[in-house]
Amino acid sequence: MFEENNRNFISSSAGADAGIIAKTFMSQVFTWMTLAMIVTAGTAYWFASSEAAIRSLINAETGGLTGLGWIVTLAPIGFVLLMSFGFQKLSALAMTLLFIAFSVLMGMSLSFILLVYTAASVFKTFLVAAGMFGIMAVTGYTTKTDLTRFGSIMIMGLIGIILAMLVNYFMHSSSLEYIISILGVLIFTGLTAYDVQRLKRIGAGAGEYGEENSKKMSILGALTLYLDFLNLFLFLLRFLGNRK
Repeated sequence: MFEENNRNFISSSAGADAGIIAKTFMSQVFTWMTLAMIVTAGTAYWFASSEAAIRSLINAETGGLTGLGWIVTLAPIGFVLLMSFGFQKLSALAMTLLFIAFSVLMGMSLSFILLVYTAASVFKTFLVAAGMFGIMAVTGYTTKTDLTRFGSIMIMGLIGIILAMLVNYFMHSSSLEYIISILGVLIFTGLTAYDVQRLKRIGAGAGEYGEENSKKMSILGALTLYLDFLNLFLFLLRFLGNRK
């Protein structure tokens, strides 16, 4: 009886420790994500408010992107790939610096939004996106349901809308764009819950990975949730944004 109670106590203690580690890990993830959003928002506002900064991105004569504008637009994709596939080789410091640089580049890229949409509608859309993201994040963290299969469906849906967006780039169909926007909102809303649950499970075992890898995983997790929120915001903006 004593041995059985002792085993139950040890098992309960281990479960409690895993829960604490998971909470600490998720706290780091959301802290990094919040910091990145602040950096992005501040950079976007500064660029949109500076005529010289905008001219460095947009050719005043043709209205097209300058060389720097193209770099700012495409570079974030490279940063995401570098952080994702270079996880094993990069240090925690390198991951952190790349994530901050990525946040700045995204802010420069998103400054165009403040030139196209009214500030009030952008702020309103941000609040709606934040509310939806928060609800789904809490759902993903607290639900006992395994969202793995659900997440797989969402990922397949994401691949589908990427292909649809490429097709619509040539078709210029407003109806297809509307459908893509609806699906985009639904998919990234669902992915938020799935990714939070997945990160919670990763966080529960973070103590076994070592401090260095745990820091890197928190940065990569923050990047994942950052992209979920950003895409949710951008798809919502197509519905809620008021053009100038």
